[in-house]
Amino acid sequence: MSFDQPLPPFNASDPNATFLSTSCLDFLMIELVPMTYRVASELDAAASSSSVSSSAADINNNNNNEAASAVSPRKLDDDEERDAVFFRLEGLGYRVGLGLVERFSRDRPRFNDTLDAIKFICKDLWMLVFKKQVDNLKTNHRGVYVLTDNAFRPLARMSAEPGGQAVVRAQPFLWFPCGVVRGALAAMGITATVQAESSELPGAVFQIKTVPAKQ
Repeated sequence: MSFDQPLPPFNASDPNATFLSTSCLDFLMIELVPMTYRVASELDAAASSSSVSSSAADINNNNNNEAASAVSPRKLDDDEERDAVFFRLEGLGYRVGLGLVERFSRDRPRFNDTLDAIKFICKDLWMLVFKKQVDNLKTNHRGVYVLTDNAFRPLARMSAEPGGQAVVRAQPFLWFPCGVVRGALAAMGITATVQAESSELPGAVFQIKTVPAKQ
């Protein structure tokens, strides 16, 4: 299984060929995280406003105006906001990973070995999405795989000012790729959890834990 380059007549002179700039993913990643935070905030504000209006109406029906004036919308705390954004970004990436593998491997047999599927992720999928292969792959041969990319493309252009919070701010930009990896594995019949972290930009480490199939 591999993501082979398209053969002729898919070239620049073909009027029916469709091409997409490799910079599109970079631009998408730049906008996706702040947009997701914005959407989460707007959805929470709308839900809070609706809840407050309902509560105020109930209180007014009981002729308790003083209590009604004390009703105020509740905002998401940092952990709740983080969870909401993670859920949305990881879910988007999951659907992308599913679609990529389904499209480019529909005429190919499934992998019988999980390690071969992980190697496929490290080489073919990483090259397709991030234009390079994973720098290092480690496994304990018990379902845990650690992928290290020393120059992860989505983090390559982030500023890393000394003493700043660059690594913390970069963390949400790893959630979409986590979903891509999980979705790609799911398309190959492998259930797994995927986590990622960065200790120094632009490097990133992905940990994959596969879930044993039920007998």
